[in-house]
Amino acid sequence: MEKIIKAAVDRGASDLHIKAGDVFRARIDGKLVPLTKQALTPDQTRSIALRLIANEDDRARIDKLQDYDCSWGAPGIGRFRVNILRQRSSFMIVMRVIPFEVPSFDKLAVPPVLKSISAAERGMILVTGVTGSGKSTTMAAMLNHINQHLNKHIVTLENPIEFLHRDLQSSITQREIGVDTESFRMGLRAALRQDPDVVLIGEMRDTETIDTAMKAAETGHLLISTVHTPDAQSTVLRIIAMFPPEEQDVVRVRLAESLHAVISQRLLPRADGKGRVAALEIMIVTPTIRELMLDRDRVAEIREFIAEGREQYGMQTFDQHLEELVSNGTVEYAVALAASTRPSDFQLKMQMFKRPSAAGGSAPAEAPSAPEPLTGGFGAGMEFLNG
Repeated sequence: MEKIIKAAVDRGASDLHIKAGDVFRARIDGKLVPLTKQALTPDQTRSIALRLIANEDDRARIDKLQDYDCSWGAPGIGRFRVNILRQRSSFMIVMRVIPFEVPSFDKLAVPPVLKSISAAERGMILVTGVTGSGKSTTMAAMLNHINQHLNKHIVTLENPIEFLHRDLQSSITQREIGVDTESFRMGLRAALRQDPDVVLIGEMRDTETIDTAMKAAETGHLLISTVHTPDAQSTVLRIIAMFPPEEQDVVRVRLAESLHAVISQRLLPRADGKGRVAALEIMIVTPTIRELMLDRDRVAEIREFIAEGREQYGMQTFDQHLEELVSNGTVEYAVALAASTRPSDFQLKMQMFKRPSAAGGSAPAEAPSAPEPLTGGFGAGMEFLNG
């Protein structure tokens, strides 16, 4: 098992899928590819699940587990966020690769405005996107930037803990849900009594957690968290809609006052076939955008004001960033068009400017048959995987 996992990591895998009745699979450059030829039996999958569970009590009740989250690591292989689930009465395991090295903004090649957003004294910063869009990586880079440049106390609430941060200029307290605290809600309430400057919540799942998060921002803390929304505009609408109708007017005012920025992301395959790149929509809550948030009839105008604020504030829409990624050859035109928020407007603008990268690019380049690793060679053990 460990040889297969290491080989997948060496090939740049972001996730591994282990399921009874199927072969080992890995997500490499966004595509789910088989790594072995022989299918796993239910007993083999159960044995792997047992090996990944560190808690003795949980190991003892493995046959009663239905959904289980934990982390697992092995020297020379890596660290992983693990989800163990039941399907067709047998086990399936999904492992998300967590790099040992905490990412930096420069390494991720994100817009420089994220540095000033991370340095905010107070307010809520929400990183949004679908599952697997790199939200945890972006948040880790934000904490890394604060840790390297500011003297703060950072408290994180994660399920499970992913990136391990060392204390540099800041002091970082990392708490795991179910191990160090009962829940996100309880941990967040406790965190406000622990003299934090920055609080990171792995995910805001319910109205009580969102309410407490807004209180944290209102009382002078910087709060960083994630929401599963596709863009900045829908993030505002989704948070308000989560509350009962009679509370939404008050929530709208509180959100407008406490929200500092929304960073939405989508991962796209690179044109050269070597990994993926994040396309970002960045909204900073300026006085104008705050006014739009307060007026329910004008929320739909937010996207236009994000586009107009690119020069002055460093904001950008998805389509603006996609245009840049196509023009510099990072992403194929067809891939960007499929990911754009307004495909017809994006297509018209690209034709109007006659981007060289878009010429003749109506179809994306075919992916290589064997994904090239992001770093180094295939590593030992890959020969038997390729038959």
